Amino acid sequence: MFKLKNHLMCDEIAKQFQLEPSIREAITSVNREFFVPATLKHWAYHIDALPIGMSQWISSPLTVAKMTQYLLPQGGDSVLEIGCGSGYQAAVLSGLFRRVFSIERIEKIFLEAQERIRKIGISNIHTKLDDGQKGWSVFAPYDRILFSACVETIPEAVVEQLEEKGVLVAPIINGNTQVIARYRKINNKLSSPEILEKCLFVPVVDGVMR
Repeated sequence: MFKLKNHLMCDEIAKQFQLEPSIREAITSVNREFFVPATLKHWAYHIDALPIGMSQWISSPLTVAKMTQYLLPQGGDSVLEIGCGSGYQAAVLSGLFRRVFSIERIEKIFLEAQERIRKIGISNIHTKLDDGQKGWSVFAPYDRILFSACVETIPEAVVEQLEEKGVLVAPIINGNTQVIARYRKINNKLSSPEILEKCLFVPVVDGVMR
């Protein structure tokens, strides 16, 4: 039943954003109801962001589709996500990458996401409670890196963990607004950002909240 609902949801997404078949398939395979609060399950397939507690949100399906596609996942083996949140974005990425690594700084949110991923039976997602601005050096380098929260600048520690010629996508501050920027790593440095569109994400925050 959830796959039919996902197909209908993807039809709504496609009215605003042209979905590649592989991205659509990845989204369709994930039961979004698992990742929203029980009281909001009837909103799970609407094209809206939803609150998950602790001033955090599960991004709208449209935003998840865009961020996933902007990451250019084809040919990538490993991806690092900074800002696990509900775990939904990581679940979508798990259908496109062999290995997904996702970091969350808020312990309550982290534990809930970890439990959802376990219950849904996705085995290629690895989660960690930490300050995502440090990255996850043990498993670096990563072919792709995705920020699911907004940063002012890309931390150097994260840049170092991106594979040469890899792709990094992040919401960043640009003047008085947020934009989605895409970078490539060339000669050990990030390229000039390719600005894709305006956006609105929660900010990256220092440290771990227990």
